[in-house]
Formats: sequence, C-alpha cells, structure tokens
Amino acid sequence: MRSMHPIYLVASLLFTVGLAHDSLAQESPAPSGAVAVGSVALKDAVGERFKIGVGVSERVLSDSASADLIVKHFQILTPENCMKPQGIHPAENQWNFDATDRFVDFVKRNQLELVGHCLVWAKDDRTDQWMKEEAGGQPVTREKLLQRIEDHVAKVVQRYHESATMWDVVNEALADGEDGYLRESVYSTTTGIDFIETAFRAARKHDPDALLIYNDYNCHFPGKRKKLIRLLGELKERGVPVDAYGMQGHFELGDDSLSQLRETFDSLRELGIKVVVSELDIDVVTRGRWWADGGAHRDELKTFDPYKEGLPKDIEQKETQQYVALFRLFDEYQDVIARVSFWNLHDGQSWLNYFPWDRVNYPLLFDRNLKPKSVFDAVVEVLTETSPR
Repeated sequence: MRSMHPIYLVASLLFTVGLAHDSLAQESPAPSGAVAVGSVALKDAVGERFKIGVGVSERVLSDSASADLIVKHFQILTPENCMKPQGIHPAENQWNFDATDRFVDFVKRNQLELVGHCLVWAKDDRTDQWMKEEAGGQPVTREKLLQRIEDHVAKVVQRYHESATMWDVVNEALADGEDGYLRESVYSTTTGIDFIETAFRAARKHDPDALLIYNDYNCHFPGKRKKLIRLLGELKERGVPVDAYGMQGHFELGDDSLSQLRETFDSLRELGIKVVVSELDIDVVTRGRWWADGGAHRDELKTFDPYKEGLPKDIEQKETQQYVALFRLFDEYQDVIARVSFWNLHDGQSWLNYFPWDRVNYPLLFDRNLKPKSVFDAVVEVLTETSPR
C-alpha cells in the first residue's frame, strides 16, 4: 500500500533480518499478570477450531527452554528462513538442506506438523540470479523459468511432504497499492500468472493431501483485496489447486482493521477459499511513521525507544484488547480459518525489536523470560468462553 507506507518492505526483509537477529532483543520484566507456563496449553484452549502454530528460526529449536515452550503450546511450525528459496537452493545445482533437515527432525521427534515456507517468493530481490538468467547471462525464457520452478517445487516437496501438512506455495505475488495487478518481477513479466499455476500444480502433484496456500500481506485493505479475489478467482477458473489465502497479520497497535478483516473473510468464504493467519503479531512501538513524509521522521525514530524499561499498563491493556478482538473474530470465522500462527515465539525473539529500527517491543503472548503474559490469559479466556463448532 504505497499510499500509506511501504509495509511491503516488511515481509521482504524478514529473510535478511531474521538471519541476523534470531533473539537479540534486550531483557525487560514480565508483566505482573503473568501465569505459570504449565497452567494451560494454548493448543488445548484452541481445541478443534483451527491449528495453532508459530514461525521460528531453526536455531531457536536448539534452546531447550524454547523447544519445551513450543511443544507445550503449539501444533504446527513454520521455518522462518531456512526453507526459503535463497536459503535452500542458492544455485541451480546446489542445495543446502542441513538447516531445514534439522528443523524437520525436530517436528518429527515431537509429533508436530510442518508448514513448508515458502516455495516461490515472487520478488526479484528475493530471487537468486541463476533463476532469472540463462546460462549465458541472457534473460531467462518463459519455458526455462517455469521448468526451474517446477523442478524446485518438486525437489523440496518430495523431500518434506511426509511432515508438511500445509505449503506456502507462492509468496507475495500481488502489486501493492491501488494500481497494477501482479508485482513486477521476473516471474510476472516472463510468464504472467502462469508461474503461480505451475508452482501450485507441482506442489499438488507431489503432495496430494496438503493445504496449498497463496501467502501475502495487506490484502484486507480494499484495493489489494480486489487483486487477491481476482487472482484466486482466476486460479480457480483454471482449475489450479489453491486451497487457502495466507494472511500474514503483522498488525500495529490501534490499527482498527477488524471491519476490513471481516469483509475479507466473507469474500474468501464465498469463493470457497480457506484462510490461514500466517505471521501474527502486534507492533506496540508502531512503525508507520518510518515511511511517512518521505522518511522525514527517521532520524528522530532511530532513537525512539519508549518502553525499554517495561511496557506501561495502559499500552499493555490496549494490546490485550486488540488481541482479544482478533481472537473473537477468529473464533467467529473458525469455519473459514484453518490455522493461526504467531511470528516468533516470544517478545525477545521478535523481528519487531530491530525492524525498521532498534527498540524494545512486546508483540507476542510470551515475555522475554518465556512466561505467558496477561494477554495470553485474555486470549485463553476468549477461547474458553465458547466451544469449537
């Protein structure tokens, strides 16, 4: 949404900053309302409504306390970076499976499920040069590009299909703002919509039973929502096996998006498309001004760190209210929602501590000491007010 701020930069830089900052945020005290970790499991409170998950770095799994927290509360894991194309397939004949193998081994040992994330990232700056060019350096042909996509998808899906129950097949293919349709990239300019079809058909061929997801951000905003519905409709008309829309869900405190989310969920229900909330968090040191007025506020914001000594009670309450409202909505639309996944495990591991500037943030349900926060209790209370349908 270029007219507001280029939030599209957020998802694009997750790969880069995720590798550099798996858990770098400084410590801060837990809210006084925190409860014991073992008191209730989030997955038990969710029940059969939808899968509850979390996206984490492979390195997080080597920490025993983090691993115990994951196994206690979550059913399904998303690898934050190691399965992305640039991480796992850096050259046409080179594959780096080690980190993803370790991630999947953890999933298997603990009888969890896996989200394969992601098979095609439809951005030029997230695509290696070998994918974009012929051997002699000329622009890649349509046929070669589609074949490379099919080969990549086949290799990854065949290796991990026994653990993956869901795949983020294509990531961020839609243009931002009101104009355009598909994001300008080597994929769209060379093949149009065909690269999306190729990726989904290849994923279905090698994993007949998984939920296949188109993943993107800001598609609850009306302008981009029109593009999403158009894309999913065209894919369905072609018989492409797209099952769900992955809504990344990087919200900001007070962004008042509930009505737009409701309209989006209604539209997807009518289309017969499921929803997954793929990367949920709430930024309490909001980042919108970073892009406002041509970046004029950036020098000021670089030193803006208002909650480094702890989160004020009124801000904590606002965050709690927003999470409660979101989970009430998710409960209402449980017939549409297949999964809700948080992005990072606890406040100290969140990418929002350092993007787009360094500050102490509190965007998740667990604090830096891996203890449930008061917002955790509030979410569990919402989920126990009603029964799964």
